[in-house]
Amino acid sequence: FSTKSGEAFGIFAGTAINDTSSVTAAASTWDSMYHLQSATLDKAVTVKLTRTLAIIPITLVLSFFKLRKNKDGQKINLKKVFPFFIIYFVLASIITTVAIKMGVSADFFTPFKELSKFFIVLAMVAIGLNTNVIKLIKNGGKPIILGFICWICIACMSLFMQHLLEIW
Repeated sequence: FSTKSGEAFGIFAGTAINDTSSVTAAASTWDSMYHLQSATLDKAVTVKLTRTLAIIPITLVLSFFKLRKNKDGQKINLKKVFPFFIIYFVLASIITTVAIKMGVSADFFTPFKELSKFFIVLAMVAIGLNTNVIKLIKNGGKPIILGFICWICIACMSLFMQHLLEIW
């Protein structure tokens, strides 16, 4: 990877790492290792959020099918069918886009970026502290191995596609 721009690693992180908070953590670490401000982070988050946008039409279609499937007259709780975090995600995107278009400086959002990094690190620590590794290995050895194999395949495919597209 080119350490000068961080673009290749940002694309790799955005495509090969599944969890958005992990993408952010990896890209932020890369930026701080090579003193790139937020070049890698910006690229990685853009790629990851583009992937994440696919969740919106998928959940809408699945919610629609779930509502149609329920023909026995039972009342369906919309909160159980539709993940409302998607609405908050879209709303935040719209507010940020409109604010920038109206002339609000991108520097205005810098404290929010720093705060979001802090909360992501906090969430990752909380997840790590709640993980019982021994119980996880006892109960989930096969899923862990499958997850590792999937991660290797996704990482290799991401690198292969970047090579084909001559990104690195």
